[in-house]
Order: sequence, then C-alpha cells, then structure tokens
Amino acid sequence: MEWTIQELAARAGITSRTLRHYDRVGLLAPSRVGANGYRYYDPGSVARLQRILLMRRLGMGLPAIAEVLADEVDTCDGLRAHIAALEEERDRIERQIRSVRHTLEALQAGAEPQMDVMLAGFNDHSKDEVISRWGERAFQVSNDWWHGKTLDQQRAWKQTTEDLVAAWVAAAKAGVSPASEHAQSLAARHVRWLSEIPGTPTAEGDRERSIAMVKGLGDMYVDDPRFAAMYDDAAGATFVRDALHTYARTQM
Repeated sequence: MEWTIQELAARAGITSRTLRHYDRVGLLAPSRVGANGYRYYDPGSVARLQRILLMRRLGMGLPAIAEVLADEVDTCDGLRAHIAALEEERDRIERQIRSVRHTLEALQAGAEPQMDVMLAGFNDHSKDEVISRWGERAFQVSNDWWHGKTLDQQRAWKQTTEDLVAAWVAAAKAGVSPASEHAQSLAARHVRWLSEIPGTPTAEGDRERSIAMVKGLGDMYVDDPRFAAMYDDAAGATFVRDALHTYARTQM
C-alpha cells in the first residue's frame, strides 16, 4: 500500500509543500517517485512521518529531529521511546485536568482552592524531586492517591499534616531532647503519617527501605531551606531530624 503526496498530506493535516521541504532537508524522502514525477509514500515512510510530527509536537526543531533519526539503529526502539514520551505527556495532561477540576469544585463550594493542587501538572519540579529520591512508582502511586481524594479529604489530610508540624515546632521550642519520650512519640506519629501514603516504603512494610526513607527525610528537612522554614527555623528542622534518626535506629 502506498499514498500520493497529496493523500498523505491530507491525512496528516499538513501541506504537500511541507512534505517536499522534509525531502529537501533529508528528513523524509518518498519511497518512490513515479515516471510521471509523482511522489509516493509506503507504510515505512508514513511511520517515519508520524515520528517527525510527534517530535515537532514536542517542540523539537528540524535539525534536532534529523539528529535523533540519524542516530537511531532500530525504528521500533524509536517508536517505543515516543510512546513513553506520549504517555508522560498524557499523565501531565491528566494531572492538569485534576488540578483544574479541583479549582472548579473549590470555587463552586465557596472554598479556597489549595495552591499546590491548583498548580499540579503545570510545574513538574516536585515530580522530578520525588522520582529522584523514591522512584517513578512511588510518585505515580502517591500522586494517584492524592488526586483521588475529594476536596474535603484533601483538607483533612492537610490539617493532619499541619497539626503534626505544629507539634514538632512546639516540642523544639520547649527544648525537649530528640531522644525523649515526647520526641520519640512524635517520631512514631510521623512514621504513621508516612505509612498512610501509598507507594512509600513505610506503607509497603519494607523495613530496610523504610529506615532509609525516614533517615533521608530527616536529612532533607535540614538540608532543604524550604523544610527548615516549615519547622520554624534550622534548629527546629535539626530537632526533627535527630528525633527521626533516633527513632529509625532504635524503634524500626
């Protein structure tokens, strides 16, 4: 089976002039040129055009597309890579839909939308951070869990989190020892809070990874200025870290 340049252009939603340009720059040659000078494209050519259009949709310029196609040894591997890119784009769009739906539901209910939920899917830095620390699956499972909650359930979870943080701050200001019974009860509460989030090692009962995660979170609270601010100051974040490290070492 093959198609003329006019047929292919019409099906692809582009112009014949674009296809001729792709031929001139070495991106897509017709599979054959007839005696009458007509250009014809076979399924292999159409598959290559599909990939070119996909990369154009992702914002790549023609020189970059040419490099990608030139470096590939196997067409199927290239198609698999594009499927992965499209699936990632689909996931991003789904997150945006959930975010906009959250905003709509909040406004309809006369409530104040939550900024982090409103902007989920529009800024993927948080996603990248979670994946780099805990893996793709942890992000996907926890992300689906969060966005599967109703607005009231999200509010309740936020309040639980804020109450936990406030308890940590109060304990740090009271000057209690990280190894004290009170601080260790807060650490236990913190771990229970983590275990409610699907995809985390604590939720899955993986002891070694749970210990590593709790210690890693404690370190992050000190190393990342955002968390130091959340726990009032660097001293508060250090108190939380030390208490979590002690709990992970002695109770997990």
